Amino acid sequence: MAFIDEMEVHMRAGRGGNGVVRWLHEKFKEFGGPAGGDGGRGGDIYVRGKRDTMLLARYKNIREFNAENGQPGGNSSKHGANGESLYIDLPVGSVIKNKTTGDEFRIDEEGQEILILKGGNGGMGNERFKGPTNQTPEEWTPGKNGEEADFYIEVELIADVGLVGLPNAGKSSLLNALTKANVKVGAYEFTTLEPNLGALYGKIIADIPGLIEGAADGKGLGHKFLRHIRRTKALFHCISLEHGTAKDVLDVYKTIRSELESYDEGMADKKEVIVITKTDVVSPQDLDGLLSDIRDLFESSGVLKNKDGSTKDMLTVSAYDIDSLKRLSEYITQHI
Repeated sequence: MAFIDEMEVHMRAGRGGNGVVRWLHEKFKEFGGPAGGDGGRGGDIYVRGKRDTMLLARYKNIREFNAENGQPGGNSSKHGANGESLYIDLPVGSVIKNKTTGDEFRIDEEGQEILILKGGNGGMGNERFKGPTNQTPEEWTPGKNGEEADFYIEVELIADVGLVGLPNAGKSSLLNALTKANVKVGAYEFTTLEPNLGALYGKIIADIPGLIEGAADGKGLGHKFLRHIRRTKALFHCISLEHGTAKDVLDVYKTIRSELESYDEGMADKKEVIVITKTDVVSPQDLDGLLSDIRDLFESSGVLKNKDGSTKDMLTVSAYDIDSLKRLSEYITQHI
């Protein structure tokens, strides 16, 4: 089932049932008086949080949601049945925007229920209009329409770790190696066209599609997937050693960091880990020296310092090196 993280739909709460004109029929009494019941109230529409990132895919062919209408009033002053409310299950992390009013709702936890549209009130039956000067009222009122609106729904993934980096940085390979997610990989850019998820001992890891310079302005895959990083607990900046020199690696890190901060300044406050990937592309005799140069350059440039004065962690890994994968796995489970 394909991952869908946005959709537009029309929703309509239930219409209230009509009031009715009815008369009380009693034995030996020709005119028993008005006895028309009120109509039932239309059903409301709620959204409800579920821990299932694939939920929107279930609705890919649905463009309209309708709650049940209220029933008309009945004889003998019977109230019409209320319409059943509609509950729409959405992934935790969903943002629901009412395009008609501009209201916005956010689902932050499982089981959370939010009323987004109210059903219409039922109409009044003729019994309501009885009075000293109106003993046989013929009046009744129709039920009110329920609220309706167009909605835009988007999902912001809530993950423990977000793997970010330029295209072909090895993020998908890492996700597969750490979680057995079995996502598509390839030796070309933009293999990942939608976020992929995996679980490592209860920690959710999200592989975010590759960023390029200008992503915050819509270039490449643009900010379509940058929003998934906003609610991630920790960012792992994946930088491939295929870029070559220590300066090239630092330039890549600055590019990624700049795009994230351009999109949302709050990104700078997230826990951040630098992960040097594809260490297998460098010969063993050159690897230690290159990694030492990278660390020295990162330290001298000041990018390893957090706002609070602490130092960012820098890890090295290859998807084909069991020992480095083990170290990365242990770091995630112990520090995230």
